[in-house]
Amino acid sequence: MTAPTFRQSAAAWAEVAAQSFGGPAAQIAVMHRVFVEQRRFIDEASFLAALQLCMILPGPEAQQLITWIGWRQHGLRGGLVAGWLFVLPGFLSLMALSVLTVGWGHTPAVGGLLFGLKAAVLALLVEAITRLSRRALQGRAMVLLAGISLLARFLGVPFPLLILGAGLFGALRAPASPEPAAPLSWGGPLRVAAIGLPLWLGPVAILAVITGPSSIWTELGLFFAQAATLTFGGAYAVLGWVAEHAVADRGWLSTAEMMDGLGLAESTPGPLIQVVQHVGFLAASRSPGGLHPLVAGALGATLTTWVTFAPSFLWIFALAPQLEALRARPRWAAAVGAISAVVVGVVVELGLQFAKATLYRPDHALPIDLLALGIAITTGLALHRWPKQSLRVLAGAALVGIAAHSL
Repeated sequence: MTAPTFRQSAAAWAEVAAQSFGGPAAQIAVMHRVFVEQRRFIDEASFLAALQLCMILPGPEAQQLITWIGWRQHGLRGGLVAGWLFVLPGFLSLMALSVLTVGWGHTPAVGGLLFGLKAAVLALLVEAITRLSRRALQGRAMVLLAGISLLARFLGVPFPLLILGAGLFGALRAPASPEPAAPLSWGGPLRVAAIGLPLWLGPVAILAVITGPSSIWTELGLFFAQAATLTFGGAYAVLGWVAEHAVADRGWLSTAEMMDGLGLAESTPGPLIQVVQHVGFLAASRSPGGLHPLVAGALGATLTTWVTFAPSFLWIFALAPQLEALRARPRWAAAVGAISAVVVGVVVELGLQFAKATLYRPDHALPIDLLALGIAITTGLALHRWPKQSLRVLAGAALVGIAAHSL
């Protein structure tokens, strides 16, 4: 393995960030190619062990993995630069698109853009469900758990309760370890928490003091800080819960606008969970106080991004040194497996909601939008044929939507 300089590492992190389209599977594949195969900065075994850790932590696994790579190469400074650099392209892209949709969303071109992207996201959701199912549904018990979670979501069982119950179920049914596991060291994680927690939640506390506990800034900070701790199994798993509370309970945006945000996030680089940035933008722009709506929206998007991604650094800096000790614990692995199975059911429920919002037209004689369905099917076939061309496929779907709405 090659020991890179900080400048060499930063160049590799920037290369990955610029290519971070297509969701976590594609992003992790890019990291493996750049860091393991081409530059040989990380060995295969260490890369896979770190990936397993990131897959069981709350938060975007791809961002956490590149944070771990930065930490492994250059310590705290490397982890911070690598992790935030991975988020930056998507943050800037989605900010520009949010401004575009708020300022000019009523125009046919922007409406068509969103229409095409939303239809294409249906195919991506099907792909995500297929991928999650293959990985998580190992055995009848896991399939049953996925079915129970789907039914529970339709009955209104809260997502956090499902995660907690699945984790306990998995841990209790795990076999005993054949040999004593290496002890965990708590000194380092406690020091990380003592420094990181105030940095993460400090801005929310300051805003609560300045603007009041019921201001949009305080509500956004607290809500998305809570959401950040629930993103087990990827962004799709928690988006249904976010939509439920942001749309139905708080009225920050409509269901259609939430789906617009998902389409925008799918078409920009970076983690998919960055869709919450769009939610923060819309919520703040509609309760701007004395600010211009677009300025308030930008501040709301920035705050939402901070509270969403900052805790990922906490998990990595606290747990990365404990990696081997955690992997040796069967109960830990079993709990994660059960949570992954529950996530499949949750993502299926989100997919059904998204399909209804995108395809169902109750006020038309034909209740199915055939154009949206055609774009979704074509996108799925194209992604199957050209899996590495997701950006071009999404661009094609967007162009079809623009053309259809401009005629």
